[in-house]
Amino acid sequence: MNYFLVVCIFIRTFAPKTYKYTDMKVKNDRLEALRMIISSQELGSQDELLAALKQEGFKLTQATLSRDLKQLKVAKAASMRGNYVYVLPNDTMYKRVSTPHSVREMMQVPGFLSIHFSGNMGVIKTRPGYASSIAYNIDNSHIQEILGTIAGDDTIFIVIKQGVTKDEVVDALSDVVPNMK
Repeated sequence: MNYFLVVCIFIRTFAPKTYKYTDMKVKNDRLEALRMIISSQELGSQDELLAALKQEGFKLTQATLSRDLKQLKVAKAASMRGNYVYVLPNDTMYKRVSTPHSVREMMQVPGFLSIHFSGNMGVIKTRPGYASSIAYNIDNSHIQEILGTIAGDDTIFIVIKQGVTKDEVVDALSDVVPNMK
């Protein structure tokens, strides 16, 4: 066998594959671009995400995008406009974030639908995806009339202190939950 051929076979077999580093760098860059796109735009379909990635110079298939979304643990949640859009876990924000809004501004969009009472318990109904943020605001407002909350996707269970009237609860909550009255 020719010495040159043996060297070529050896190099091809045992040399590190430099293209893997390049592929990983491209993937990491693509994932970072995907994070920034999701955190700065309200996109509700994979076609919209693919188009946004293409504008950033990334051409990929729907299957690759699906794997990337799964790796990033991206979910869909109700936006302030009521559309379901892609969101990052833990509300993580990245470099191209648009002007952030205060909680009070975000709460101006009516997520609250109704409240009903039974004894010292109350049930607040919200639009899908709003319950946890409204419950968070209730808990962090330290409302004396409410002992605590448990939130689902569109329902909040509240426990009311003994002896507190429904009207007192609604008055206290109206400071935290716009459109309560």
